Amino acid sequence: MEKTKTQKDARRDLLFGLGVLFAVIVIVALIGLFALKPAPVEIYGEAEATEYRVSGKVPGRIEMFLVEEGSQVRKGDTLVIINSPEVDAKMSQARAARSAAEAQNQKAINGAREEQIQGAYELYQKALAGEEVYRKSFERVDRLYQKGVVTAQKHDEVEAQYKVAQANVKAAKSQYDMALKGAQEEDKAAARALVARVDGMIDEINIAKSERYLTSPVDGEVSECFPHVGELVGQGSPVMSVVDTKDMWFHFAIREDMLNDVTMGSQLQVRVPALGEQTYPVVVTFIKVMASYATWRSTQTNGGYDIKTFDVKARPLVQIPNLRPGMTAVVVRQ
Repeated sequence: MEKTKTQKDARRDLLFGLGVLFAVIVIVALIGLFALKPAPVEIYGEAEATEYRVSGKVPGRIEMFLVEEGSQVRKGDTLVIINSPEVDAKMSQARAARSAAEAQNQKAINGAREEQIQGAYELYQKALAGEEVYRKSFERVDRLYQKGVVTAQKHDEVEAQYKVAQANVKAAKSQYDMALKGAQEEDKAAARALVARVDGMIDEINIAKSERYLTSPVDGEVSECFPHVGELVGQGSPVMSVVDTKDMWFHFAIREDMLNDVTMGSQLQVRVPALGEQTYPVVVTFIKVMASYATWRSTQTNGGYDIKTFDVKARPLVQIPNLRPGMTAVVVRQ
């Protein structure tokens, strides 16, 4: 009787042990199944904003910064003053050229001076008197020649002198008329053009002088100042960066096998870890394949294919308080 009871207890213990072993195997299998199950792939990105580089057209040295990194600025605010002695020197040269051009123009407008006009008139009168003398001499010689008193040679000599006197009268009269009339229209036009050219140079230099004061192109925040006060900057060299914090978006690099729900115009939910667990709606505004060097490729050797990565931009549909460029963003899968 005792032996039968012992056998039953042994069988029961064996069944219990097998049950416990089976339960352990099931639990281990379930744990392994969940442990080895791949976690869902999350899409990460970052916040970006439009950045403007402030640069000038005039080379020079940084004279003064009127703002510092982190300052809030408005469009048109003066940010930097550049010292450019070359511009001042060019202005002095231009003003001297303007004075010379104006004097030349005034001379063309006024014409000849009174002394020049009087001198031309006296030469004209002298030529007229000489012509009168030679005219009378020629008339006397011509009458005597008709009577055969003088030779033909003498007649020709006096006639030639009379013609020279007539030519002198015409030349003197032309000089006198020119002195009365003043400069030619072509000379006056050239003088006016010279004045206009110098005025254009002065306008250009005034514009260059205004370019010494660099202003903000937008309302925003100064993110970075590149040179220091006293350093030399060239033409077009960036001096400062201004970020438009009102023009922000999220940038993601997404593999093409994860683009099922990401299309142009589609809405996504984005969480910014730095701002807490709240999600924000965004709309996809840009999708473009990235360059080949930035793509992720499949590791399969048989039957695999290359998977490209796409550049995706999404803009918030609501204003996100305290959002800063560079903050991490996570796409929340529905």
